[in-house]
Amino acid sequence: MKPFDFKDMNLIPKKGIVSSRSKCETGVMLGKHYFKIPVVPANMSSIIDTEIAKKLAKNGYFYILHRFLSNEEILIFCKYMHSQDLIISLSLGVNKDSKELFEILLENNLVPDYVTIDIAHGHCELMQNMLNFIDTKCNYYNKEKPFIIAGNISTQDAANDLKEWGANAIKVGIGNGSVCTTYYCTGFGSRNIQASIINEIKTTLPIIADGGVTCVGDVVKSLVLGATMVMSGGLYAGCVDLPGYNADGFVYHGSASSLENKVDRIEGTSKVVSIKQDILTENKFIIESIQSAISYGGGVDLHCFDTVEYTIIGQEKKNKLFLD
Repeated sequence: MKPFDFKDMNLIPKKGIVSSRSKCETGVMLGKHYFKIPVVPANMSSIIDTEIAKKLAKNGYFYILHRFLSNEEILIFCKYMHSQDLIISLSLGVNKDSKELFEILLENNLVPDYVTIDIAHGHCELMQNMLNFIDTKCNYYNKEKPFIIAGNISTQDAANDLKEWGANAIKVGIGNGSVCTTYYCTGFGSRNIQASIINEIKTTLPIIADGGVTCVGDVVKSLVLGATMVMSGGLYAGCVDLPGYNADGFVYHGSASSLENKVDRIEGTSKVVSIKQDILTENKFIIESIQSAISYGGGVDLHCFDTVEYTIIGQEKKNKLFLD
């Protein structure tokens, strides 16, 4: 089967069983918590900050705070979330500062509910060492481990290793975001074949498909292909309450761009995007779109996507069973 992407797919409708699309349930479990939609805004500094994180958590949406803050700022944020009984979901790197931050949180009884180990090439020894560090420190302080999301990756071998190393979920997709230049700088990645990559990776861990999403329909296609959740910056870029919005418009930029004060090995760019509604209104639109998709998929909730079939434009054999 030739590689394909979302633009090559058409989902095949099934007999509808709901009297109203509004009755369809779009929620998803990730770890111990239930969230209203299977979509999480990208953990980029133009998309999320501490205020947006608070807003999403208070309204039942999953979030992952980006890692471009000081340890002191993150500690203050965690104390606020803990006192308000809101989930704590952070990004960490694999360097000394991230290790120090994690230990500070343990010492202050602020174990995050979710930790995303967020590096561009997640299938590496540095990732293995960081996963081992978290496990060791949690044992030392006698704390329950957070739910760990590790990435980014794009191969079956990587998925297998991350599971063996102790990840609880994997973030899949390399270099396919609209403001990511990894593919152009290195030649590596899942650009234009993200759908195939999601489909090909077989694992018992939840998959968070990251990047390449241009519309909510692509989110639905990701779920059909096996993702549990989808990360997107593009769906949210332009929302007026996000940190990327300023007097000149909305500047959407990659995590490895010069706008993050990165001065070497830059693999991100920036662009100005059109302004749209606030993030909660955008999430309402996403809910309504996925509800419609569930009705077309012949179900009442996201589980219907487990059996939805699809065609691949221009390819002879066109059903999900063949692709799997």
